[in-house]
Amino acid sequence: MRVHRIASGWLLGLCLVQGAFAAEFQVGHAKREITPAAPVPMWGYGARGAALSTGVRDPLFIRTVVIDVGSDKLAIVGMDLGRAPTDAMLPRIRKAVREASGVNFLLISGSHTHHGPVMELLDEPDKGRGRFDDAVRWSQSLETAIIESINQAAASVRPARLGWGSKSVAMNRNRHTEREPKPVDSELGVIRFDDLEGNPLAVVVNYAAHPTMLDSRDLRFSADWPGAMAKAVEEVLQSPCVFMQGACGDLSCQPDEQSRGVDAFGAALARQVIETANAIATKIPQRPRIRGIDDTFEFETRLPFSNPLTRVMFSTAFFPELANASMTEDLLRNRIRPNMTTILLNQELALVGCSGEFFCEHSLRLKERARDTDVFFFGYCNGHHMYFPTIEAAAEGGYGADSAVSWVSPGAGESMMDTALINIYTLKGSFLLDRTARSGNTAHETPALKAP
Repeated sequence: MRVHRIASGWLLGLCLVQGAFAAEFQVGHAKREITPAAPVPMWGYGARGAALSTGVRDPLFIRTVVIDVGSDKLAIVGMDLGRAPTDAMLPRIRKAVREASGVNFLLISGSHTHHGPVMELLDEPDKGRGRFDDAVRWSQSLETAIIESINQAAASVRPARLGWGSKSVAMNRNRHTEREPKPVDSELGVIRFDDLEGNPLAVVVNYAAHPTMLDSRDLRFSADWPGAMAKAVEEVLQSPCVFMQGACGDLSCQPDEQSRGVDAFGAALARQVIETANAIATKIPQRPRIRGIDDTFEFETRLPFSNPLTRVMFSTAFFPELANASMTEDLLRNRIRPNMTTILLNQELALVGCSGEFFCEHSLRLKERARDTDVFFFGYCNGHHMYFPTIEAAAEGGYGADSAVSWVSPGAGESMMDTALINIYTLKGSFLLDRTARSGNTAHETPALKAP
């Protein structure tokens, strides 16, 4: 395993005096629709092949919150899409918002709805051009929309209060393991931002359950239950609701008789969100600060993507243009490079975003090991690198744990969670960051380790 790291600028010894020059805590938000206007292939179910969308059940949105603490700015972006932006898009998005708005940390997650459009198709022969030009144009417009949403939120910041809370909500279940007891992360996390008078500015909601409540044969665009939940929360709180999916790689929805169906389930979870949000007492941070570390890992793949037969298999499972567009240079070298961002907000709340479908035990163990620090885990964040089962789950096998959809070598998720834990303690001042790290968000490489 190789790890490349980017660290925020006010670490190490400067942390000792970080309260002396505290900046004002400010928050801005933005919301914009991203529903494709033309029929395009849909994301999420291989059996659909290249079938085009047939309409709109409910619209798709980007919702963004930007936290501004002087020289450090964090954008939290929730999208009604199956995944986060591609690895090719992310550097361009980072550069654009850094230059335009000074935003230096990003957490961009897809809700993982299986009724959104594909975004991987490219303006290249056999990768989208010609056959799927509308999808290529929409993908290009998505990148622009993300950038504009972040810049709009950054431009609208104003002094704010902050609070967060969580509760256990038994509306999800483990769909993978046959072993008892089945692990489930049922924590519903809510971050509430208010203006100085205590009126809601925005809420960020974190929960883990697959948004697959609609039939795969339904070819209409839909945000599934996260969209219904966000809509219901916004109607009551009169503020944007940014949904950040959790570690739901092995978790599905578990509705009861009153919450069956997309709208009923979303409304039921919204009631839990509103109850949690109303119980949160927000305050003006006395020493506001954002600290963060971006990590990019490198692991061996479980499948030989360098073998043409593997690529033929995926062309058959989905459709050729999507398979061709998804075969990055890394995959063709039998390497996979997942991303992870660790944020510590005001030295109290840790936000960990990872670029894949992590099984819930990863988040459960990280939260337990972080001890006195609250942790919210964001899946499908800053990229998408398929399933990350635990070692035990990979050994058990089954969908989500076998090599057909879990491309990364066993143990990769554990390695990343170990790094996340070290990052949290480092950002809290328990450890010194690698001395080769320099201020100003400069990347460096740690010594290479063997892949698991």
